Formats: sequence, structure tokens, C-alpha cells
Amino acid sequence: MKKTLRFIFITLILLCVAVFGTMFLLHGKNIAVLNPKGLIASKEKGLIITVCLLISIVVVPLFFLTIFTAYKYREGNDGANYSPEWDSDPLLEIIWWAIPAAIILVLSLIVWHTSSTLNYYKPIKSKVPPITIQVISLDWKWLFIYPKEKVASVNFIEIPQNTPIDFELTSDTVMNAFWIPNLAGQIMTMPGMETKIHILAYNKGTYYGVSSNISGSGFAGMRFAVQVSSLKNFNKWIESANRSSNILTMTSYKKLAKPSSYNHKKIYSLKDTGLFNAIVENYMVPVFGGPIMLTDSKG
Repeated sequence: MKKTLRFIFITLILLCVAVFGTMFLLHGKNIAVLNPKGLIASKEKGLIITVCLLISIVVVPLFFLTIFTAYKYREGNDGANYSPEWDSDPLLEIIWWAIPAAIILVLSLIVWHTSSTLNYYKPIKSKVPPITIQVISLDWKWLFIYPKEKVASVNFIEIPQNTPIDFELTSDTVMNAFWIPNLAGQIMTMPGMETKIHILAYNKGTYYGVSSNISGSGFAGMRFAVQVSSLKNFNKWIESANRSSNILTMTSYKKLAKPSSYNHKKIYSLKDTGLFNAIVENYMVPVFGGPIMLTDSKG
């Protein structure tokens, strides 16, 4: 009995050391998904914590029992009782099946609820009018188009705080994934298809987005900055971008779309507001004939 209590005591101490050691190592670290700065990311953090706590109800006892069983039934312990009838004990069967089943049921309800509340296609309700940003994933960079404001940028977004942002996304290359950890979860971009995600940023600051889907040799450099500012500063940035000497048209887009790695921020004045739709339609294949190509008369 004393040996068992000693073992339990030592195991608890080791668990405490592991927990507090992990907390110490993570203290002061900026883990984006655990440091939300927007509406969607805050809800996702709550979901992550809830799921982890539910899972720990099974995982923690499982680890404890694994260590306990290995210690108690070790080769040198002649005092351990052999109890082969446990595998047919009705009460034990109910316990180790009912608890995981209950957790799975709760997780199912949570998934069902969050599937609607965290639906990326669902616009965010707000008294502030939303801003539409069209996103095109390229090799290996991100192109952002503000169709209403008639500006565009590479690897950089500026948005006003407390304003709903409606992202419309596609790809002009292989499938990719758009992710701003501080503001929302990831969503895929696919050629010939349009996906959507809606975000709302609470805090001013600079955050970073990444490609979370391997897409080739330049994948690691597909990072972009997200500047959350006041509405006044956002409008100033739009005015400045409209005066940019870089003009984005279909011709200049074709040059931009060529593969390149670790691209720096670049701002454009947008002249072709139908660019995003043209890129999506480029992959539409008619019943007869090939895909529509974004080329001139010379091919």
C-alpha cells in the first residue's frame, strides 16, 4: 500500500513538473492562435481550449494508468494480483466505454454548433459597412485587390479596425491555403473556384499571414503582413496607393504572376477591376473546347 501511495505521489509530482515546465517555456511567447486579435480568432481560441480540456479527461488518466500499470505489474513485483476477469466486468466495461462516448457526444454537439457560428462564408453582422478584398494566390506570393477602392498590393494588406472584411479568394496556380493566425483560421484557395472568409480585427497592430499548404519550392516565402489601423489612416493609405506609379492591368498581371520567391511588399493602382473574375473564369472549361485563356491575339 505504501509503495502504491509513493508511486501515485511521484507521478503527480512529475505531472505538475511537466505542466509548470510547459507554462514556463511558453511564458512570454507570442503564439498567434492563442493571442487572438479579432472576433473569429477569439471564438476559435475558446473552441481550442474547450476541446483540449474535454480530451484531457481521457488523455490524462490514460497516461497515468499506463505508467501505473507498467509499474505495478513489472517483472520484479511479486505482490501484484493477477485479475484476468476484469475484461468481462460489466461495471468496468460501462465506465471505460461510457466516458469516451459521452466526450464524443459533447464534442459532436460543439462541432455542430460551431459549424454554424464559425462558418467562414457567413458575413459578420456590423453597423460598419464591410470592405471587400479579393485574394489571389500565386507562385509564390499573394496578390490582394481592393475592387471598390481600385488599389492592389502584393504580400501586404491594410484594413481598418472594427470593420468587417469580406475576403474573396482564388488561385492562379496550384491549391493553396490562406491563414492569418491572429485573426482567423485557414481557408483553401483553388484555381477556377472562389472561396470566402470574413474577419473583423479588434486591435491595431501588424500581424502576419502565411500559406499553410505546401505549394512548391518558394512555399516558405509566401508570407504577408496585415496592418490594422484606424479608418483615417486606412483612407490615407488608399489615397496614397491610388497615386502609385505601379499600374495593375491584365498585361502587368501576367508579368507579376510568373513564379518568384520571397517577394517584398508592392503597391499598385488598379485599372482593371474585373481582374479577379477573369482569373476565376480562366479555368472554366466549356462543354466543347478548351479552357478560356488569358492571352492576347498572338497567344
